[in-house]
Order: sequence, then C-alpha cells, then structure tokens
Amino acid sequence: MTLWALLLEYDGSGFVGWQRQAGGLSIQQILEEAAARLNDGMPPPSIVAGRTDAGVHAEGQVAQLALPERHDARAVRDALNYHLKPHPIVVLRAVPAPGGWNARFSAVRRRYRYTILNRAARPALDAGRVWHVPHRLDTLAMADAAALLIGRHDFTSFRASACQAGSPVRTLNVLDVSRDGDRIMIAAEARSFLHHQVRNMAGTLKLVGEGAWPPAQVRAALEARNRSAAGPTAPADGLYLVGVDYNPTPFR
Repeated sequence: MTLWALLLEYDGSGFVGWQRQAGGLSIQQILEEAAARLNDGMPPPSIVAGRTDAGVHAEGQVAQLALPERHDARAVRDALNYHLKPHPIVVLRAVPAPGGWNARFSAVRRRYRYTILNRAARPALDAGRVWHVPHRLDTLAMADAAALLIGRHDFTSFRASACQAGSPVRTLNVLDVSRDGDRIMIAAEARSFLHHQVRNMAGTLKLVGEGAWPPAQVRAALEARNRSAAGPTAPADGLYLVGVDYNPTPFR
C-alpha cells in the first residue's frame, strides 16, 4: 500500500462538515467512498489536517489515505476526481507521502481566511460563501483590535463550549484585517486553532467594526477567559481553510 497526501478544495455548503456523522453527508464520507473505487471496493480510512465544520470551505485542505501500489500520482488524482462527481470536492494534487508523515500531526501551521461582504445589497454569486454585513464596517478599528489577540494566550473566550481541546492556550501568529472594495478579509494563522476560534474572533471583530465595541474591549474579553465575554460566532459561510504548511512539504 502507498500512503497518499491529498491537497483538496471543496465547497462546504450542504455538508455536515469534514467528519463522518450519524446524520447528513460529510466530506470524509464522499472522499472515502470515491477512494473505495481504487481499493477493491473497501473505503480506506482517512486523516485530515483540519476537521472543518458544516458549511466551512477549503482551498487547501490536506488529507491522507492508503491505496494499492498499482496506482501512480496522476491516476490517483484523476480517478478520485472522477468518482467525486458531482460533489463540489476536488483533489488538486496527489503525491506519495514521505515516511513518518501525518496530515494532522506533521502540520506546522494552518491558515484560514474569513470573508465579509460589506455592502448594502445581498450576495447573489457568493451566497453561502461570505458573511453579508450590510452596514459599513471600520476595518482600521477591526485591525487595531485584531492586533491585541496576536501571540500566545488563553483563548477560552473564543472557544466553543463543545471544544474538546485539552488546553485553551494557543499561539496566534497572524490575525490581519484588510479591505478590497466591498470585501473584508480576516487572515488567521497558527499551528492549531480551538473549535470555532476563528469564527468567534471574526464575530467579535465585527462588533468593533460597527462601533458597538472599542478595540480595547477585545483585550478585556480575552483576559476574561469566559466565552460570554466575547462576541457572537460568525456564520460558517465566510470561513475558508486556505492552506496547511509542513516542513518539509510533501507537495513539492
């Protein structure tokens, strides 16, 4: 058997998330069922770098699974893409994984982007792929507030109540806010994130952008170490897993 590293792109709308669940269709299920066509009908178990929630999208998700050695890289990519139809899930690259590599535990950084469509008119083409906020947001104030969250902190105020992580402490390397026309992008980078951490930070920064909170209140929310002290959870629609970094990367 050959362990394959897969670089995936998908639209998370309509899925219950990456992970298999008792009810609803998951991305993991679709991928493993497609891979079964290359594995004598047996769905191979997969491991993923980031278990995205329902409605969350990916531009650079990374997964691993093992397949018989009779397949080469191009055949694996093209065959999986054929059997993934008509679902909005695509294998961008398939490469044999290096020895000892693991899609989840070998990752040194995960990169997310949260997109807000900040205009009066609702989205047509991007419905389900952005958070529509019709009133004008102050991106400079949001950027000032975001800077207060960078570094190693206890992010209890920004973790979901159902988060199963052993510790709320994380090191947030990047939290940038920028505007391009009607779009506001929140870029976040860390080795790992807590459940709903990016969406909770985005929901909090939106309060700052609309003037409901001064930037300094974000630091107070962080220091409170209480989920109720921070802002709401932003919708899943605007969240994208942009990429996962490894050292070295298998995708040379």
